Parts: sequence; C-alpha cells; structure tokens
Amino acid sequence: MTSKGKPSPRSAVKPLSDEQVAKLAQRHHLVNPTKEYPTGPRIPNEAEINAQNPKATARLLKGVSVVLSQRSKVYAWGLEHVPETGPFITAATHVTMYDVFVPMMSLFHMGRRPRFMAKAEMAHWPVIGKWFQTVGMQPVPRRSGQAKAIETESINILTSGRPLTIWPEGTLTRDPQKWPMSMKSGVGYIALEASRRLGYQIPLYCSVTWGAASINQWWPWPRKNVVMCYDDRLDYADLLATQDSWGDEPPAELAQALADRVRARMEEIMAEIRGEQPPAAGYWDYRTMSRKPRPDISFHREDGEQPYITTIPPAGTRA
Repeated sequence: MTSKGKPSPRSAVKPLSDEQVAKLAQRHHLVNPTKEYPTGPRIPNEAEINAQNPKATARLLKGVSVVLSQRSKVYAWGLEHVPETGPFITAATHVTMYDVFVPMMSLFHMGRRPRFMAKAEMAHWPVIGKWFQTVGMQPVPRRSGQAKAIETESINILTSGRPLTIWPEGTLTRDPQKWPMSMKSGVGYIALEASRRLGYQIPLYCSVTWGAASINQWWPWPRKNVVMCYDDRLDYADLLATQDSWGDEPPAELAQALADRVRARMEEIMAEIRGEQPPAAGYWDYRTMSRKPRPDISFHREDGEQPYITTIPPAGTRA
C-alpha cells in the first residue's frame, strides 16, 4: 500500500536565496556540516564509532559529504547542542530525501553514531540499501501492524545508551507548501517511555532542514542553498510529571501532546529559515489531507529563555 497523495512539485516553493542565508548568518553562527567537527574540536564517541562498522561507515560518510557539497551549499547552526555521550533523540523534518542525509551526515561528523528509523523499502534499494543497514538503519515496515514492536526496539536503542534519529511525519510531507505536517505519536511514546525507564528526561532535539525542496536531482546546478538548524533541547518534563500513574505505558494523549510540540517547534524554526510565515489556516493533517487549526501549545525552553508559543504572527513580521 502506498502513501496517500504525492509531495508537491519543486515549483511549489522558492529556492532559499543568498540574501536569506545572509540574514540567518547575522543571527546564527553558520557552519559547514559536510566537514568533520564543524563546530570545532570535540571528543568523538569512540565506543559508538567502533560498534557500527567503522570502515564502511567512514566510506559512506565521505561519499555522502562529497555528493551533498557538490550538489548544494550546505549550512547549519546549533550542532554544538549534540551531546558527546549518552542517548538522545533527534526528530527531523522530512521535506525531501536530503532531510535524511543532512542531519545524519552532520551527527556523524560530530562524532556520534545514531541509529535511525527509516521505511523498510529503503533496505531494498540497489547498493545504497545495504549501506543504510550497515550504518545503523532500523527498518520500519509501514502499515504492517508492527508499530508496537518498532517502538519497543526504539526504546531499547535509547535505554542501551545509543542516540536515535526519527522522522516523525512518517513520510515526505504532503503540505502543498512543504511545511511540517501532522506528526505520528510514536515519537512522543518513545521519548516518554524511554525517559521513564532511564529515570530522567532524555534530550530531544528538533532538526529542521530547508532548501533542498527546489533542487532538480537530474541537473542540480547551480548549487542551491540548504540550511539545517539543530535546535535547543525541547523540554517535556511536565509530561513526565505523572509517570508514576501511567500503568504499562504512557497515555496516548501525552504521547500525542509531545508529538504536537515537535511539529509546532519545527514549524517555527522553518519559518525563520525560510523567512516566511506558515499558512494561517493551520497545519496539514495527513489523515484527512486537509488543513486543521493549530492547537494552543505553550512550553518552556530548558535554557530559561522565553517560552515557545505557537501563535503565528501576521504576514510580514518576524517569527
């Protein structure tokens, strides 16, 4: 069974301009994530690196880095947030397949080796499917009735001390303007249950990539700008406050609430990268293939700064 609908064409969005990248560079320290340790010297997680087919991974990482740098101008900010040790979750946008390669390449260059959830079909792709499995792919059989088993394996990855990368939309966004669409609750369930088992809030980061949606894969030149933000930790301590009363698993409404927070934060970050405002009518819901009003969500940053509020400002104002 195939996914509903098709992603909108490249013509639906504008390329990320040099002027917009310059504006982002004024507010953030942009680095080149196609290079090793883009934020400066740090201690690589040798145990993770050695446990995950180091030679094959190094070859694939080099190849991906060369291809991406030849086909696009890649920038990133926030990679200093990536922990050197311990488990963490990366929730990444899924506008194009670049949204797989950019954050994974960046995390590998930061000395970490996350396992990652990806559709099972990718394991059967010629040549590259074997490479994906070699470097930590956790196949996800879509519409197979195995959601619980997949979530259990994801939790086991985290409780064993390894990081995990998830694309919580479950497929390429179907939003006509390529904004983040509705999120599956699995990301919330995994984060909450793994945190309960470990006894502390596992760091959860949103990774938002934008710019590749307008790349023509057959003729990508001149190179387009691609920018990724690896955001501050997303705080969900309030959702863990009642964990002693959960029973066998986190309540579905709490898992969905965390997934909604991830979507809302992704939308805010993407609005800044694009220099645009998301549709005022609401977010794109994959189940109904239509827009729904945004829920009221307010949650605080761990660094003590102003809380994230998902209210969308009027067009022409900054997010």
